[in-house]
Amino acid sequence: MTAHRLNGKGLANECKAALAARVAALKERNVIPTLAVLLPTKDDAALAYYRTKQRTAEKLGICVEGCIMADPSTEAMVDQIAAWSADPAISGIMVETPLPPGVDVQAIRNALPAAKDVDGAGTESLGRLLSGNPAFAPATATAALCLAESGGEIAGKHAVIIGRSLVVGRPLALLLLVKDATVTVCHSKTRDLPAISRSAELLFVAVGRPRFVRADMVAPGATVIDIGTNVVDGVLVGDVDADAVDAVAGCLSPVPGGVGPLTTTHLFEHVVQAAEARIG
Repeated sequence: MTAHRLNGKGLANECKAALAARVAALKERNVIPTLAVLLPTKDDAALAYYRTKQRTAEKLGICVEGCIMADPSTEAMVDQIAAWSADPAISGIMVETPLPPGVDVQAIRNALPAAKDVDGAGTESLGRLLSGNPAFAPATATAALCLAESGGEIAGKHAVIIGRSLVVGRPLALLLLVKDATVTVCHSKTRDLPAISRSAELLFVAVGRPRFVRADMVAPGATVIDIGTNVVDGVLVGDVDADAVDAVAGCLSPVPGGVGPLTTTHLFEHVVQAAEARIG
């Protein structure tokens, strides 16, 4: 048995085609969807991700405006977010991570307005998501859900998430509940993790540990969504031991080519949604 590969790149291309049409419609109304990105770091990975967003946005007709702060303070970052929040030309705002030492992470989360928080990182957005009110969820979480849905029905299934971060695990659990899945969230203190993961019909893995999930942690026929990105010996690998799990799972998302391409696409879909919402 070989697991069916879920094609995140193909889904992303379909979504981009639809987005380009929506962007063209907005421009006919003199609205240019614009994402403002705050880079409080010189981290090479963050800068590379920013440049990737710029290239993708250019193809879609979306504007990306960046602000790089070499040595930012919490106050300076909050002030910049406030300025963008008040600017009607800015559709969405996101803050790249990691944040430098000394910056108050909670203050930054509190400063992000839900209407423009297109990567769902703010306190207000997470609260609205929890309470069932309209909000943008983190793009990685929405991408993982989209990929899982491409593999079959979500409703009624047991979904297990390994990882409880605010940017993936927790919001993904809320999104799955909305889709009528039964959800278990596992973490570093979970007892007998392999037994719990084997109970999953849908298994989502976001722990930041290369090839962490082995074949003995996966139920035969399960759908496995690998959200991890790790570089090992110069090669990008996921949090799932794909070679081993391939013989057990029914569906498997590859790394690269799975959640990654969809994440950036969903981020820009949120930017377009925010621009559309502002003009009604």
